[in-house]
Amino acid sequence: MAYRLANLTRSAGCDGIVDRIDSGGAGTIRIRTGAQPTNVDDADSGTLLGTLTFSATAFGAASSGVATAASITSDTNADASGDAGNFRIYTGGAAVHSDGTCDQGTGDMNFDNKSIVAGGTIACSSMEVTQPV
Repeated sequence: MAYRLANLTRSAGCDGIVDRIDSGGAGTIRIRTGAQPTNVDDADSGTLLGTLTFSATAFGAASSGVATAASITSDTNADASGDAGNFRIYTGGAAVHSDGTCDQGTGDMNFDNKSIVAGGTIACSSMEVTQPV
C-alpha cells in the first residue's frame, strides 16, 4: 500500500502553505516572460509583465486538501508587452512563496491569451492550491 494523508491532514498542510502568503500583508503574483527559473530560490527570470494582488486573506480554509483563493485584484496597467511564461507568488513581506509556468491551457497558471500588452489588463479569475494525498 502507498503512504497516504487523511483529508484533515491534507487540509492542515494546505492551510499552512497558503497562509504563509498573508505574512507581512497582502501577497502578490508577478507574471513574467520566459522560462520558469530552475529552482524556486533562484533570481527572477524574464521581463515583469504585471503584478496581481491577493485579498488581505489570500485563501479560505482548505477542504479535502484544496484551498481556493478569496479574490485576486487584476493589474489594470500591465508594465510591459510580451508572452506570459512564468509566475511567482510572493508573501506580503515580498519573500518568494512559490512559482510556476504560464501558458494557454497547459501551464500551472492558464490564460485565455498569454500575450500581454503594456497598459492592458492582466486578470486571474480563480486559483486553487492542492495538497496531494
